Amino acid sequence: MTRLIVAAGGGGDAVAAAMLDAALYGDDGQAVILTYAWDRLLVDPVPGPRAPSDFTGLSPLTTSVRSVPAAARPIAPAGSTLPQLAAELPHTFALIDPHHGAEGITRQLNELIGLLAPSSIDLLDVGGDILARGDEPTLKSPLADALTLGACCQVNAPVRLLVAGPGLDGELPLDEVRSLLGPLIHTFNAEDAERVSSVLEWHPSEATGMLAATARGTRGICQVRDAGLPIPLTDAGPTVHEVDLDDALNRNQLARAILKTTTLDQAEAHSREICGYSEIDYERNKAAWLKDQPAVELDPGTVLPQLDEFENEARSRGVTHTTFRHLTEVLNLNGNQRDELRQMLISSRPEKYYAPLWSILSACLVPGDV
Repeated sequence: MTRLIVAAGGGGDAVAAAMLDAALYGDDGQAVILTYAWDRLLVDPVPGPRAPSDFTGLSPLTTSVRSVPAAARPIAPAGSTLPQLAAELPHTFALIDPHHGAEGITRQLNELIGLLAPSSIDLLDVGGDILARGDEPTLKSPLADALTLGACCQVNAPVRLLVAGPGLDGELPLDEVRSLLGPLIHTFNAEDAERVSSVLEWHPSEATGMLAATARGTRGICQVRDAGLPIPLTDAGPTVHEVDLDDALNRNQLARAILKTTTLDQAEAHSREICGYSEIDYERNKAAWLKDQPAVELDPGTVLPQLDEFENEARSRGVTHTTFRHLTEVLNLNGNQRDELRQMLISSRPEKYYAPLWSILSACLVPGDV
C-alpha cells in the first residue's frame, strides 16, 4: 500500500523522507513525499517557495495537488531541486503549495488521503525546529514547518510526527530538542545513508547532509551557513524519534496562529508578529544584496590559501567539519559556484572529504579520531 510522508520544511527534509522510507520499508518506492519547492537562495534566486505556476511539466494527482516528475522544469529565473530528486529516487514527489495558507495545505492533504488511502502518514522534520515556540534566539526558519504542522493537525486521518537528527538544523539547542522527544523509531546507519549518497553529492541541504554523515559515524563539531553556527555531531544525530502531534502544536505558537490562514501573506504576517520576522523577508533582503555582489573567480591559487586561513581559525574554536554551502559563503563565492568549488577541493585534497562534509582536521587526523 502507498505511504504518505510530508517533508515538514521541504529541501533536505524530502531527501531524509526518502532515506527513512527506504530504511523502514525497503526500496519499493511506494511512498508519496509531499514537499515544498523551497530551496532557498543557493539553488533558487527567487525568494520564498515556488507555486505550481512556477513549473512546466507537472502532473495532476488531485484537484489541488501536482506531482513533480523528472521532466518537470522550474520557469526561469526560479530554480528547484525537485525534478532531479524525482530523477534519482524511486518515490513520487508531490508539491506543497503554501500560497493558500494552512487551509490550502490541509485541503491538499485531505485530497491526497482520499486518493491514496495511505497505510501511514508521517510528518518528518530534520533537526526539530518544528517544536520551536517561536521566540528562540537561534530560530531562523519557522514558517514552513509551522504551516505543515498546522495543516497536519487538521486532516481527517491520524498523522505521526517524526523528528530526525535532533539539533542538526542549528535552530534549537540539542538538549532542548532532546528533552521533547518521544519513542525512538529508528537509528540511521551507513547503509541507510548510502541509499541517498548520490543525491547528497549535489543537494545543498546541510541538516540532511549532517544526518547522513552521523549515520556513517562522523562525530565532532560542524560549522554551517550564515553565522557559522557550530552543530554538535553526536550519537543523537542519526536517530529518529516520534513526538506527540498535539503536544507539538500546543508548543508551536506560530502553527496555532496560522491554522485558518488562506494566503501565504497572512501566514507571513503572523510570523512577523510572533517571531519578530519572516524568513521570506530575510530571503528578499539577501537576494537584493547578492544581486549587487561582483563575481569572484574560482582560482585555486586564491581559494586554497583562504581555505587554510578559515580552517586554522575554525580549528582553534574546536570545529572539526564544515559544509560546502558554508565554504561557498566563507570564500565569498556565489551559490552557482558551489559544485565547482566542491570538485576543486575534493580533487586537491581528497583525504579531507568525508561525504558529504568537509573535514577541517589536521592532515595527521581522520574524522573518526574526534
